[in-house]
Amino acid sequence: MTLAKPHSKTRWGTHIALWIVCFIMLIPALYALQNATLTVEEAAFPPPRLFPPGADLIPNMRVLFEELGFGQLIVNTMVVSLVVVIGKTILALLAGLAFVYFRFPGRTFLFFFILLTLLMPTEIILLPLFRMMGGNELGWGEAFPRLALTVPFLATATGAFLFRQHFNNIPRELAEAAQIDGATPIRFLFAVLVPMSWNVIVAHSLIQFIASWNSYLWPVLIVQNVEDQIIQVGVRNALSYNFIADFGVLMSAGLIASLPPLLLFIVMQRQFMSGFAITRDK
Repeated sequence: MTLAKPHSKTRWGTHIALWIVCFIMLIPALYALQNATLTVEEAAFPPPRLFPPGADLIPNMRVLFEELGFGQLIVNTMVVSLVVVIGKTILALLAGLAFVYFRFPGRTFLFFFILLTLLMPTEIILLPLFRMMGGNELGWGEAFPRLALTVPFLATATGAFLFRQHFNNIPRELAEAAQIDGATPIRFLFAVLVPMSWNVIVAHSLIQFIASWNSYLWPVLIVQNVEDQIIQVGVRNALSYNFIADFGVLMSAGLIASLPPLLLFIVMQRQFMSGFAITRDK
């Protein structure tokens, strides 16, 4: 007995519906791309010009890189994001190792206390963090802006939870065998657990990279020097370029700021999706 195949009309109808939904979701991006090709007059005055594209994409890009310093902003953001991702990943791996393979008093309470921090929005810690980092205590906002942008965000409750759940699904016999062979916990982590966790590491790193790349509120508060700022603040500054609302330059800035995370996700999407397929068969 064989199962009946879906009717071809139903299959084509589903595909058409999915294409329509995808197109609707792409409309904001397509409109931003269209506006990025327009002059300030074409973009600002109604009715909105939807087609054909303008001829000002290259001049708008030139404004971003020559007058607004987008090249330096991209370098700053890349450095900050990579430092945050590496730091968060290492600390999350160590936290997962501790919560799964070590026995110590209050382990469960400490783990749930860490999870409680996920319920706290970042905004509620900004004022005390600003007083500590930007005030007389450390003064990193002006003297060491990259430290101020990275150090407060090197720990992650999300990563601790993700690696704890993943390590729980790895057979305990591996840890026992490594202990018999005389491997230290750190050697067991990097020689055994890390090679078995690359998909989870990629998924976690991608999430943290995008979050760091898109950060805006903390950098605009703590960093005083424009040359030390990051890309999202540059996008905001593009809105008031030359003291007018130039939407062509603004949309070009938004597209430039979106490209690195988008390309990274396209390259690593398979590992990203596999990173959440955590089973005992991995």
